[in-house]
Formats: sequence, C-alpha cells, structure tokens
Amino acid sequence: MDLGLKGKRALITGGSRGIGFAIAETLTAEGATVGLVARDATGLAAAAARLTADGGAAVATAAADVMDTRALGEAVEQVAHMLGGLDLLVANAGGTVGRGNLTSASAGEFTATFALNAGHAAELIRAGLPHLRTAGGGAVVIVSSITGMRPAPRTAYAAAKAAEIQLAATAAQELAPYGIRVNAVSPGSIMFPGGAWDTFKQANPEVFDTFQSTQFPFGRLGHVSEVADVVTFLLSERAAWVTGANIVVDGAQRYPSARTFD
Repeated sequence: MDLGLKGKRALITGGSRGIGFAIAETLTAEGATVGLVARDATGLAAAAARLTADGGAAVATAAADVMDTRALGEAVEQVAHMLGGLDLLVANAGGTVGRGNLTSASAGEFTATFALNAGHAAELIRAGLPHLRTAGGGAVVIVSSITGMRPAPRTAYAAAKAAEIQLAATAAQELAPYGIRVNAVSPGSIMFPGGAWDTFKQANPEVFDTFQSTQFPFGRLGHVSEVADVVTFLLSERAAWVTGANIVVDGAQRYPSARTFD
C-alpha cells in the first residue's frame, strides 16, 4: 500500500534511538525526508549515518533539549530550513525526571516531567505550526503511553501522558480549520536495547520475568517497529479522516508497569 508519504518532510523529537528512530526508519522507507531532534549530537550523527547508509536522502539533525523552549524552537527552524519546510511533526521525546512518584519526588520534578512530555509536545506544535500552514496542512502525532490511560507507578509520568492524550484531542479541534490532523499513539511496554525496560530487566530479572509472563497475552513486550508502523500510518494520507484519536499499541497488555510505588 502506498501511503503517499514520498516527498513529505517530517520532524521527530527523540529521534536518535528507540521508538523515535524506528519512526524515522519507517518514514524514510516510505520516501519521506526526516529531521531528527535530540540532546546528544553524537547520537544524532550516528542515527543519521544509519538512515543514509543505503544511499537514502540526507537527514537533517538538530541537537536541543526539548525542555528548553527557545532551543526547541531554534531546532524546529533549523530542521525546517534544511528540509525546505515541514509537513509532519512527531512529538516522541519523553520520560520521567527523578523517581516520578509524589512520595519520593524532589521539588520541581513533577513540573519537569510534565514539561518533558506534554509541555514539549505543545511547544513543538506551536513552533511547527507556521511551517505546516505554509505547506497547506499536515499531520502531528504525539507519542503518549498506556500509563496515561490506566493508573500505574510514576505518578508524574502518568499525569503527563494523560495530558498528551488530551492535548492531541483538543489540538485536533483547534487546528482542523488549517487542514492539520493531530493524533496520539499510546504504546504499551516496548523493549529495545538500552531502553528503560531493557535496563529494568537487567536490574530486576525475576520481577521482569513475572511481569512479562502475566501481563502480556502474547508473552512478550512490544517492538519499536510495531509502534512506528502505526505512527507512520497516522501521518499518511491513508489516515485522512482520523484526527483527535488515541491509538493504543500494546498487544492487549494488562497492567501498564512492573514498577511499584515507593
């Protein structure tokens, strides 16, 4: 199926590894050109090299901390300049600042976690909006989490991810007159080398084994490619009548986390 993404220009935050990089790979395979934003310039360079190893189109990169609104805005402008505009935005960067639970958090960690997730997604849309309007419309996907739908440890993360789902639904209403669609994707627990669940597994093998054997009907965690395929579809013209939605990609996962409250 041709998704109609050839020639589209996409910016992905947190694009140098994990789900973000998988999205970049899938978009590139569909003929889109991509720009990656992440904090680590070395990681960005390595990701760009992997994407162009088979003679693919050049990849734009911009190193920025997405929690720094000014730096994020400058990164958006830099990528837009290198790609000749923007059609697609993916707010993928996220995570937890500190322990994440109210009983163990230091002052400001809840606010920082919110800024890293929902805050950066809102600022990305705001900064990218002029470029999408110039392009005559476009599509945005916010990568949220099933933890934003079902309570689980890391309270700050859960609240921030819930806000991302609501942000997508509300922004879809606001931006529809400009021909811009906005959706959220909520992955379940995703395994990839060096990721959070890989680290957790190494530190807590018995707890992880119990989690995997009891909470996943398919007996495994998800793969980054399985999330990337859904995100890519939502960015495409094949999803032209899908906006304001939250698409769950979790393999029918039961409880969202193996972690516990402190």
